[in-house]
Amino acid sequence: MLAVVQQTISVTAPVFSMLFLGVALKRFGLIDTGFINTASTLVFRGTLPTLLFLGIIKADLSTALQPALLLYFVLATLGCFLLAWGWSVLRCPEADRGIYTQGAFRGNNGIVGLALATSMYGDYGLSVGAVLGGVVILSYNVLSAIILAMYSPQAKTDVWSLSKSIATNPLIVGVLLAIPFAAWQIPLPAWLLTSGGYFAQMSLPLALICIGATLTLDSLRQGSGVAVSSSLMKVFWLPLLATLGAGLCGFRGADLGILFLYFVSPTAAASFVMAKAVGGNAQLAAAIIVITTLASVVSTNLGLLVLQWVGWI
Repeated sequence: MLAVVQQTISVTAPVFSMLFLGVALKRFGLIDTGFINTASTLVFRGTLPTLLFLGIIKADLSTALQPALLLYFVLATLGCFLLAWGWSVLRCPEADRGIYTQGAFRGNNGIVGLALATSMYGDYGLSVGAVLGGVVILSYNVLSAIILAMYSPQAKTDVWSLSKSIATNPLIVGVLLAIPFAAWQIPLPAWLLTSGGYFAQMSLPLALICIGATLTLDSLRQGSGVAVSSSLMKVFWLPLLATLGAGLCGFRGADLGILFLYFVSPTAAASFVMAKAVGGNAQLAAAIIVITTLASVVSTNLGLLVLQWVGWI
């Protein structure tokens, strides 16, 4: 378990470092609100879709393709989304329901989940995690686009407007464009992949710096109740229900371990970018990311310990 703790910290510590860098840069006047808005737009419309595109085309879709595991993850994600949404209707101000719901169900699987799955299960964890990642990206972004559009201050909630919001979401477009390239192994020039990689690698640092620069003590205090509630849903209640359901469905060993690591991963940094893009409460989104990133170090290790103790992994 010590190795798991060390691996978890090694993944989350760089995230916190970039968050604190954003706080410091804003504090010393090296970045301002204009930079935050421009950088967030660049991440949402450019660097992050490129990162998702490259991640999909590099995955071997024929390796570790397990329909039962993929189907369960989709159904469990939908269930978690509906539970979080229903709870937000009962407990949150209407303006914050989209941010609350997204923060509660959308995990940082492309970074934290995949890194931990690879660390625990080696090549098997990497291959299964990569294939699962494509499903994760598509399902998370579709559901996030729907819930944010419904509660965005300027959103239109008719079927046509929601469909247009999903179809034009740059993150979803990036994934859909990548699928045929990955499925048919369409080659791209090496120089284009290298240049695209340079561009895509800006995604996480820029997003985390913007999150850190947005955080203030006042915003954390004002949104503390909602942020803590959403965070508990993300790193405790929903992973507990989803993993228990997977166990009852017969998943065991590495497959169950990978599912758990994906369910328990902290809220994705992309949730802040999407909240910012639709004019939502970006400070609340940032607070949820910070709290879940810290709390997941505890919940991840505790969950792995319990799963090992009952003999499920």
